[in-house]
Amino acid sequence: MEAGVNRKEKADLLFQPHPARIERILPQIANHRLFQLRFLEEEAAEAFSPAPGQFVELTVPGVGEAPLSIASPPTRPGIIELCVRKAGLVTSALFELEKGDLVALRGPFGKGFPLHLLKGRDLLLVAGGLGMAPLRSLLYAVLDDRTSYGDLILMYGARNPDDILFKYELLGLMNRTDIRYFLSVDVDEEGIWRQYVGVVTGLFEKVPLRAQTTFCALCGPPVMYRFVFQELLKRGIPQDRIFMSLERMMKCGVGKCGHCAIGEYYCCTDGPVFRYSDIAHVREAI
Repeated sequence: MEAGVNRKEKADLLFQPHPARIERILPQIANHRLFQLRFLEEEAAEAFSPAPGQFVELTVPGVGEAPLSIASPPTRPGIIELCVRKAGLVTSALFELEKGDLVALRGPFGKGFPLHLLKGRDLLLVAGGLGMAPLRSLLYAVLDDRTSYGDLILMYGARNPDDILFKYELLGLMNRTDIRYFLSVDVDEEGIWRQYVGVVTGLFEKVPLRAQTTFCALCGPPVMYRFVFQELLKRGIPQDRIFMSLERMMKCGVGKCGHCAIGEYYCCTDGPVFRYSDIAHVREAI
């Protein structure tokens, strides 16, 4: 346990919202913004130690709370980044706020990607659409501790060039020699896209994988998973080396409301990150 952080402080973060200030708001694609937040209380900041793939419950005072994936890596404490899509009552109210306004956070919740299992391995990250937001936390956690991992490959597919999250961040990675990344778009109506046009699984033809050493992390729409699994299994990647994030209708964060049930599992407590071998038998999962 971290120095100066006791078990009670961690438990308080799960059930008691703690105030946080909006430090910065960065526009993304249409109806998406990246909110950078900082806890007001030093104790809350010290107790907050999320793993990539976990989420928080964000409260807009007087409106309500909503579960949101953490987009910032644990290797960069202090600022909590949430990539938010304007989709409902709480997120619409959040979009009305400005730099300096206060919200509140509970968490982190759920199970994230197991960094202790991934270290020393080759990694393949596959994101589809808005799935790049949760995978961004894992991506930068690996890049910030790069020598602890093997080869790093990122595949990211979006509907069109205007729907690519963190586009300029990703383009900034082109100068790095310690990551290979491949972007795809389903359609390119304007004819300006210079990379792959087609669904993200088409990128597998361009990327040789070492089945003996590769672990995979996935996040995207459920329809994507089925076809990605086919490609991975065809290349000899075993089910127990495939981890995926399932963010289905999560609400309370602690397994009480039942909104996010899939089979015998709750996404908010048993996930949202699952090992494929653990839920391959659950029809509702994919």
